[in-house]
Parts: sequence; structure tokens; C-alpha cells
Amino acid sequence: MRHDEMIGKVQALAQLPDRGSADRATRAVLSTLAERLPAGLADHVAAQLPPELAAPMRQASESSVSERSRTSGERFDLTAFAGRVAGRAGTDEDAALSETAAVMEVLDAALTPELTVKVAGVLPSDIRELLPVGRATGPSD
Repeated sequence: MRHDEMIGKVQALAQLPDRGSADRATRAVLSTLAERLPAGLADHVAAQLPPELAAPMRQASESSVSERSRTSGERFDLTAFAGRVAGRAGTDEDAALSETAAVMEVLDAALTPELTVKVAGVLPSDIRELLPVGRATGPSD
């Protein structure tokens, strides 16, 4: 999926006023997701994204300082996830949750099904609930 197509879909799904807001939201979600995922998995996700969106994922993944976070991702819950997205996107946490759900739906369509299943499998259930319904199942926490 191309960058413009992804941003347009996020804008429509999240009912954002302009493409700039959709781009900020998408980058904020992808950066936060990269921090939550093991580095190798974040790299695989980034590899399936357009270069403009892969860059923020790779930067966030590479900024992990501890070996534990590189191999298992940082441990944080939905509240922290929403707070990080809100801070990066310049919005409040309720809007961040809505925008995250939109980005996750577009991401689901952009990635191979096998990779999306892997992503869902490493997320805690509260964050996994933001995935499209078909992907929201996974191992218990």
C-alpha cells in the first residue's frame, strides 16, 4: 500500500480534518507500536510499509536502550500507549485511541496476514482490542 493511500484511509476512518492530522496520527501510532514490539518484529512491520512510514518505526525501534526492550519490546498498557500517541500526535487520549484504531485497521490491510497475527500475538489484550475484530484474538496475558 502506498503512503498517500494509507494516510487517506486513516483520515477517512478516524474522521480527521486533513491529511496532515492523519499523517501525524499514523506516525505517532507506528512509533509507539514500534516501542511496544520486539525490535525484530518492528523491523519486519517497517519492511512492509512505505518508506515514509517505515522510518518512524525504525527510529523508535532503534532508540530502545536496553537489551530486554530490544528482544521483547517495552512493557506498557493501553493507557500508556494512548498517552504516548496523544503526546506525539498533539491530541488528547480519547482521540488518540480512535486514531490508533483507524491506523491499526489500515495497518492490518497493509501487512501480510501472518505478520499481523504475529503483531497481535505479542500485544497485551487491552492494546490488542484496538485491532480489527478478526485480529483481536491472541494468547492471554
